[in-house]
Amino acid sequence: MNRLKRQTTSSAMTDHVMEMILHDIQTGTLTPGAWLKQIDLERRYSCGRPEVRRALDRLAQKRLVVHVPNRGYHVYQPDGRQAREVAEIRILLETGVAGHIVANARPADIETLAGLSANFDRLLQIGTTLELYEANLAFHHQLLSLCGNLELVNLVADIRQRTSSAPVQQWTTRDRVEQSSREHAQMIDALVSKDEAQLTEVIARHIRQSSP
Repeated sequence: MNRLKRQTTSSAMTDHVMEMILHDIQTGTLTPGAWLKQIDLERRYSCGRPEVRRALDRLAQKRLVVHVPNRGYHVYQPDGRQAREVAEIRILLETGVAGHIVANARPADIETLAGLSANFDRLLQIGTTLELYEANLAFHHQLLSLCGNLELVNLVADIRQRTSSAPVQQWTTRDRVEQSSREHAQMIDALVSKDEAQLTEVIARHIRQSSP
């Protein structure tokens, strides 16, 4: 029982440290490209080395920070060219199966998507950036899975990893987050009305983060 309690306490501390690092990245206290010395983070957040290391590993998985073997961790520094090119590749792949998504979407699938969209909207009001980002991923994974091609779904997931999918890079402004929410609803409307052209247009706009 004591061991379980210690593990729970350690996990809670790791989550706390991760949120603190995320906050400092979002506010610019930890700037893009900045190296993160673990001893400095221990002092800054009043925690131990294991919690800092686990927090950095989790953030590296989310592409918030980059782990360089034998050197350490640094805050992710976005590459605008790469992000644009990856977005265009995603548009080609995801709009290319829009017809299959429309044809395969059953009422139960649409209801599932509506629930994921509602969760995104809820987190828009009360959630952390990381939670919002993960809710967005869940919606898009469910939508794309309706194409019926698992290899394509996995390929898109792999391609996303070639550029930052970090929450701090996901949306440029609060208005853009709210627009993403509206676009989720528009995608669902396109499925309900079986409108392939509308779904294609909204997906492309959503990925490019362009205005309607």
